Amino acid sequence: MEIKNCPGLLLEGFSGYSPLFLRRMFNGRKVSHILPYNAPEVDEEDQKKFMQNRKRISISGVQEKYSVLLEKNNLRLTEENEQGTYILKPKPEGLLKTAMAPANEHVTMQIAKQVYKINTAESGLVFFTNGESAYITKRFDISDFGTKLAIEDFASLAEKTEENAGHNFKYEYSYEGIAELIREHVGAWKIEMEKFYSLVVFNFLFSNGDAHLKNFSLLETKNGDYVLSPAYDLMDTGIHVGEDGFFALDSELFKEEHWSDCRINNTLHHPCKEDFIDFGKIIGINETRVNKLLNPFLIEQKNVEGLVKKSFLDNDTKAQYLNHYNERLTMLNVI
Repeated sequence: MEIKNCPGLLLEGFSGYSPLFLRRMFNGRKVSHILPYNAPEVDEEDQKKFMQNRKRISISGVQEKYSVLLEKNNLRLTEENEQGTYILKPKPEGLLKTAMAPANEHVTMQIAKQVYKINTAESGLVFFTNGESAYITKRFDISDFGTKLAIEDFASLAEKTEENAGHNFKYEYSYEGIAELIREHVGAWKIEMEKFYSLVVFNFLFSNGDAHLKNFSLLETKNGDYVLSPAYDLMDTGIHVGEDGFFALDSELFKEEHWSDCRINNTLHHPCKEDFIDFGKIIGINETRVNKLLNPFLIEQKNVEGLVKKSFLDNDTKAQYLNHYNERLTMLNVI
């Protein structure tokens, strides 16, 4: 594959990682964007290495994830008793356009960070030797000294497990309920609540139907308190599973049924600006701040299209991604 844009920050004119991305992701080391492995399903010997590695990683989730570390200037799979500092996610199985999933997550994370200034995990694309792409992200729960920081996802904080709440335990909740947990567990909750609010709006605008309880977390700081972790697992899931509702959580924004006039009167009964304003006020953000936080999501951001065009999605998926964005932008602006 010919690379013309940085597979990290999507800066033009780079056949590999840009110096800025290398500083952010790899502490300035000159790391290759090519992994020393074939994709797991391509090579039998490499597949064995990935299967052994998969047994060691403790990160939850349906998609296969692998633990990776940086040795000198080279990325490699961790071995027994080694602490990985990166997570590698090849294309998943059983989805529509599965080969586009890594590029989808990558561009969505870059849009969140670069356009909307959302605190996200550092991430990029890497490529197997057969040319197939994979998503790679830097672990934010490992300190610069290699120690593990405490992290709790909101399924744990809500005390929901498959054993006590059933197979769909990650989805049976509301975003208002998550906000209440933030107030309960975070000292400086007002600051973190605004970050959470922006992330909820972003997930709606970019059709992330997998923003469930385990995809929000609290992270321990060096001072021993807790803050909202950097955002992770952001992508347009509609590309891979088709349209399936407006939110990941079954109860959507509110703990109790809430239908604004806007939602009642539009034919699709979709949420819109009024709903997100109400949501912001209910979770404890004053209306002036709600409007300020919401405004960037209400206007068409040209940099979204720019990043999508520079992304590693194929042309058909780029068009689909932008169509989804424009559809949700229209929904959000209905009065």
